[in-house]
Amino acid sequence: MKRVKKAVFPVAGLGTRFLPATKAQPKEMLPVVDKPLIQYAVEEAVAAGITEMVFITGRNKRAIEDHFDTAHELEMELEAGGKTELLKVLQNAVPKNIHCIYIRQPAPLGLGHAVLCARPVIGHEPFAVLLADDLMDVDQGQKPVLAQMLDAHRHESASILAVQNVPRAETRQYGIVSSRPHKERLELVDTIVEKPAPETAPSTLGVVGRYVLNNAIFDCLESIGKGAGGEIQLTDGIAALMKLEQVMAYRFEGKRFDCGSKLGYLQATVAMGLKHPEMAAPFAQYLEQLK
Repeated sequence: MKRVKKAVFPVAGLGTRFLPATKAQPKEMLPVVDKPLIQYAVEEAVAAGITEMVFITGRNKRAIEDHFDTAHELEMELEAGGKTELLKVLQNAVPKNIHCIYIRQPAPLGLGHAVLCARPVIGHEPFAVLLADDLMDVDQGQKPVLAQMLDAHRHESASILAVQNVPRAETRQYGIVSSRPHKERLELVDTIVEKPAPETAPSTLGVVGRYVLNNAIFDCLESIGKGAGGEIQLTDGIAALMKLEQVMAYRFEGKRFDCGSKLGYLQATVAMGLKHPEMAAPFAQYLEQLK
C-alpha cells in the first residue's frame, strides 16, 4: 500500500449559515483565535506527513490561495520593523516542503463531486479528505486525528472514515453507519446512509470530516450519478465502494468542533483560546469573571 501523501480540502461551499460574515470571505477563512479554520486543517495534514494539499475551490475563494501564498511586502515590513516572531509565524503557515494545488469546482454539485474534481491530481494513490468545518483538537501528546487514521490505513489498507456518536435527533445532518467491532477503535462498516431520519437511522454513529480513501472511490463517484439534493454525495460513493472492498470506521481520539454551526464555532474559539500560549491565562481569568 502506497503512503498517503496527498490531501483534498473541499472549500467551494458558500457558508450561508455564517452570513453576512461570509458574504465577501470564505467560511474556511473565519478565524479561531488567530488562525483561520483552513489553517488548522492544513496543519493537521502536515503533522500527519501529507506533502501535497489539493484545494477544491469555487468563486470568491481567492483569499484561501492568498493565505497560503508568500506575502513579500508584508514579510519585508515585518522584517524592517524587527517583528521577527510575527515574521516566523507568517512564514511557517505552510512549510517549505509543502505543495499547494488549486482546482476550481465548476458547479456546486456536492461533496462527492468536489472529491471527484481532485482525480487528475490524485491519480492512482490513496488520499485523505479533510473538511475544514470540523476542527479536530487533541490533547498534548496525542497524535492528530488524521495521523491516527493514517496509522490504521497502513495496517488495514482499507478506506477509513472518522466517526463519532451523535444525538439521534441530529442524524439528518450526517452520513450514518452501522458497523461491527474489528480492532481497538476500528470497526467494519456494514451500511452507510446519507442523512437518515432519526426513526430510520441504522445507528447514531455519524461520519465526520476526516476520510482516508482508496482511489477506487473515483470510479464509484463517477458511476453513481446525482443523489440527495441533486448532488453527487460522497456517502453514496462510499456505499458503492463497499461493494468492491471493505470500508472501516475509526473512533478517533480527540474532540471535534462543528465549526459549520455557530455554536460549534464559538465552542472552538473558547477551547482554542484556553490553549493559546499567549492568551490562555488572561482569557481564563476573563471567563472566570463572567461566572
